Amino acid sequence: MDQIKIGKFIADERKRKGYTQKQLSEKLEISDKTISKWERGNGFPEVSLLLPLCNELEITVNELLSGERVSEEDYLKKAEENMVNLVREAQESKKKIVLSAMVAGLTIIAAVPLFILSGMLEMENWIRVFLIGIGFVVIAGGIAIACILDREAGAFECPECHNRFVPDMKAYIMGPHTITKRKLVCPYCGAHKYCKKVLTK
Repeated sequence: MDQIKIGKFIADERKRKGYTQKQLSEKLEISDKTISKWERGNGFPEVSLLLPLCNELEITVNELLSGERVSEEDYLKKAEENMVNLVREAQESKKKIVLSAMVAGLTIIAAVPLFILSGMLEMENWIRVFLIGIGFVVIAGGIAIACILDREAGAFECPECHNRFVPDMKAYIMGPHTITKRKLVCPYCGAHKYCKKVLTK
């Protein structure tokens, strides 16, 4: 999906209806900052807001996902394109998550033998330190790569305002987490809560 194009379309349709960002946000019961974010192409409405937004702007969901008015002749074609794009985005996110898990696993497999060898075999102290050092470098590098892949796969959804966002790397690494959630500060409402990992932005 082209979020910049969709954002411009939302802005154009809002203006066509004569709404300010504040007025539209009040109708949808969200903050005007969220509308501004959508219109700048920095986010996309969550699923529960798609129909209310489209109803207020008098457009279809298909037109919203396309970022333009769609004629009846092109409607089916655009709907198919939008579905394919959504599925593709979800699949790419899944691949990144799987790759992240594989990198983490391979890192452990590569580093553990170095620690075991350095502790079990007779060797000079400098060799032992060298092997342990290599083990830590492998672990640090593997964790960094796994974190980058996982952070870029999809986004996190705030439980308060339901906006989706990708945290910066520092917030991502420092946030306590479970398998599917990470404690983050929402950049839109400021809530510091466990945000759910989602596959689409």
